[in-house]
Amino acid sequence: MHLTTAQRLDRLKVRTAELSHWRERATLAIENWSFDGEKIAIGQAWPHRKGVVHFAAQASAPAGWPLDETRLQLDLGGESLITLDFGEGQEERFGLDPYHQEFPLKGRNLAISTDSVARFPFGEPNRQPKLNRAQLAWLDMPVHRLHLLLRQIAEAVGALGEHEAVPHILDAAEAALRSLDWPSATEPYISRTANAEWQRKIWELPELVQNPAALSDRERESVAEAHEQLLARLRTLQQRYPQNGELLLTGHAHIDLAWLWPYDETRRKMRRTFHTALSLMERSPDFRFNQSTAQYYAQIEADDPDLFARIKERVADGSWEVIGGMWVEPDTNMPTGESLVRQILYGQRYFEKTFGTRHTICWLPDCFGFSGALPQLLRQGGIESFFTIKVNWSETNRFPYDLFWWEGLDGSRVLSHVFNNPMEGYNGFVQADCFLPTWKNFRAKTLHDTSLLAVGYGDGGGGVTPEMVEREEQLRAFPAIPKARWGKVGDFFTSAHLTASEKRLPTWSGEMYLELHRATLTSQSGVKRLHRRAERALITAETLASIAHMAGAAEPVSLEADWRLTLKNEFHDILPGSSIREVYQDAERELSEVIDHAKTVQRQAMDAIASVLPRGDLADALVVVNPSLDRRSFNAVLADGIILSTADSIEPLSARVFDRAALKPATGLRAPADRLENEHLAAVIGADGAVQSLIHKASGREALAEPANQLWVYPVDKPRNWDAWDIDADYAEVGIRLDKPESIELVEEGPHRASIKVVHRYRDSSIVQHYVLTANSRRLDIETSVDWHDRRALLRSLSPVAIRSRTATFECAYGIVSRPTHTNTSWDAAMFEAAAHRFIDMSEPDFGVALLNDAKYGHSARDNVLGISLVRGPIYPDPLADEGEQRFTYALMPHTGEWHSGGVREEAEDLNQPLIVAVASNLAEASFAALDLTGTPVALSAVKPAEDGDGLVLRVYEPAGCRGGLTVTAAKGWQIGEAITLMEEPQTRDAGPDILPFEVRSWRVRRG
Repeated sequence: MHLTTAQRLDRLKVRTAELSHWRERATLAIENWSFDGEKIAIGQAWPHRKGVVHFAAQASAPAGWPLDETRLQLDLGGESLITLDFGEGQEERFGLDPYHQEFPLKGRNLAISTDSVARFPFGEPNRQPKLNRAQLAWLDMPVHRLHLLLRQIAEAVGALGEHEAVPHILDAAEAALRSLDWPSATEPYISRTANAEWQRKIWELPELVQNPAALSDRERESVAEAHEQLLARLRTLQQRYPQNGELLLTGHAHIDLAWLWPYDETRRKMRRTFHTALSLMERSPDFRFNQSTAQYYAQIEADDPDLFARIKERVADGSWEVIGGMWVEPDTNMPTGESLVRQILYGQRYFEKTFGTRHTICWLPDCFGFSGALPQLLRQGGIESFFTIKVNWSETNRFPYDLFWWEGLDGSRVLSHVFNNPMEGYNGFVQADCFLPTWKNFRAKTLHDTSLLAVGYGDGGGGVTPEMVEREEQLRAFPAIPKARWGKVGDFFTSAHLTASEKRLPTWSGEMYLELHRATLTSQSGVKRLHRRAERALITAETLASIAHMAGAAEPVSLEADWRLTLKNEFHDILPGSSIREVYQDAERELSEVIDHAKTVQRQAMDAIASVLPRGDLADALVVVNPSLDRRSFNAVLADGIILSTADSIEPLSARVFDRAALKPATGLRAPADRLENEHLAAVIGADGAVQSLIHKASGREALAEPANQLWVYPVDKPRNWDAWDIDADYAEVGIRLDKPESIELVEEGPHRASIKVVHRYRDSSIVQHYVLTANSRRLDIETSVDWHDRRALLRSLSPVAIRSRTATFECAYGIVSRPTHTNTSWDAAMFEAAAHRFIDMSEPDFGVALLNDAKYGHSARDNVLGISLVRGPIYPDPLADEGEQRFTYALMPHTGEWHSGGVREEAEDLNQPLIVAVASNLAEASFAALDLTGTPVALSAVKPAEDGDGLVLRVYEPAGCRGGLTVTAAKGWQIGEAITLMEEPQTRDAGPDILPFEVRSWRVRRG
């Protein structure tokens, strides 16, 4: 009877499944187990599941079992690092998880010990863990090989569909099965197949025998012959139907530094995964594995020096590919530019020191969008290639390229590759039905003949299995499917660069916005604020210490250890807010430690500056340091809480001594009832708690079209997937405006500062806001304290401004992004929530309004409305995300001209890093300027000690897209040295002007 291809495939699967029941010739249970020193039996529940537990047992393989055909099979009820001790100093370790449960032996007698947790790979608790299985098994290798080969044929046939080769492949498989001399004796047959799905459905099975008979020698010989004949027929078919396309396989185990488990569990995951990878290399000379992230290697170096030494050996022989060049795989939307620099600087320096090489490939498969600042920084760090797959996750528009030049804000380019594997993305499988769609989806195949494919269980680690290695060997014989071989990612990009030199590849310019996971800009906003403060505290500490050194104090100390902690917490599931609560408890502690230490360094630097300034008779002096490249008005909060807002100013990167008694407030500050006014602004606060009017006095323009700082709660912030990650586009369909405040009162009316307090309540949450205007301020601050106790609701502030513009400006790392305010296209509409650093701005040619912040990232700009997301309340994976008290400030700033001429960035800088003030005595009124930059306006990234101890490093960037001359002058006794890269090495630069649009420039500063 004629069968369809689908029917023949079903029959092949059924007959192939039969073979699996004869894969094990015999088994031997391992009975003598202990759990934390107490006896435990197979099938028994764990006595407890707290923390890390330890199993132990001993076993001996029977003398008649060939050692190379004997396996240890374990299922202990969780994830484990298992140690097999064969005596005489011979040990081997493996990771045990649901995908790695069978292990080879190096000796017949073994002692087994484990470090185990009652968890599954994605952090899920096993609430009823049991010692499920523990046995030695004698594998029937011919059966194993044929069974795997037939499974691979079924997968290939399913993927090839109507391909002309399919009937021939099925013929070969069916012939192999028909050639078998297969057992049929009732008792052993029923016993061997008792675990088959269809047998388990039977009301009552007959009595089963233990260790039923295996294949006879003749039966086994028929299996071996069938396997060889089938492989031969496949090779013959391959000549007729050659393999089509080519994939370079890289073994991989994406390990999220923290996500659905805390970092301590990641440390265990690393050891489990890396031991497994090393065991595969020992048994397969072809296997290749890659692993990014300097943090992981540094941690393994500390936790397991022997494992680290073995990894270094495999790196040296080329089996293990160290990749990435960054400290971690960070989020790139939210870190400041200097943080991205340090990711590369400290990552590359660690890799070079430890492994003798820097990396040329940035490996970021899983981040939630990519800043346009990256290409320039990668190139300065010696990295010329970039890899991700995450842009394939965009829900609305398909990213158009998969082998392309990525062009950054400044025009720098890196060669980029994206593969589109529909079977678990970067956690791919060695299977024909994974290879075929990945190759089909590769759109650049007309330009380049190979795509990458990363394979191995990941996110929770684990990596490649022994079966995957065996699969690759078998698939070499298959017809029609893509060729796939183990290789190095570096070799792929070397070949791709050669193609790019000969052919014109497409270019993607600017940021790569992910049309998904937009809520990661807001979730866990408390940690986001701590991270912002840690970045700023470190940059400022280095700046103050450098100014002190240039003024005559001691050399600054390195803050690399603090930076490393900060960079660790920029990992793409920590900073975005998509992890469990335990992760944020760690992050809050670590970032708070960084801030405290950086503040201590700042105080020490201020004391050092005061100690080298000219002495005098000022008994009550203030030493004020401006840690930016912007001329600043004197706004400061002293340690005793006193607020000063004067008409004085402080030059960039300078220290100035003031007589405290002589300081007078800037004139013009008034606060009659519902109004805050100074010489620059006049704001009216309405009965609804919003800003009814905001007049820019210099121009006489009203900045608002409707009341600003309207607080809205959206109680249906309930995304269909990924609770902490996503904001669905329909969230705004149901909104509740908080326009009936509990109270409004004038609470400050001093000569330096005035403030109106507004209290709102939403269900179980309260929002207290202080509208603040200082005597000399050009912005209206909105100091906010939220006590949040509501779930799955989103709090936002909306400000309709009297501006018409088709685009809005969003600050990003080392520059800006122009985003549409309209929804003309699906690309425009998809950008309904997007990242901004310290400000967004909407401007006409002669006037604009900016929205500044000191701790927020999720923003919107639609029509004439500037929006900022303040707090969310997701319940997964942290049911208490954003619960409790949070403090932050945002501000409204009208200005003349566009944002860059109107001083928006400068005010945002001031909001995020106020002037630093210290009380001193016996000083003279004097000032000291460490550095002076004239010409094209630039912003400060860092002044820091050089990594090699040779002077200081000054790093600046052009923030607005301008170009022109730039002169840098150092204080007396110091000189500006050579231009350098972010790796602090001499920079070759062919450009004309001293600074180009969005360019990041660095120089050494040495004693003259």
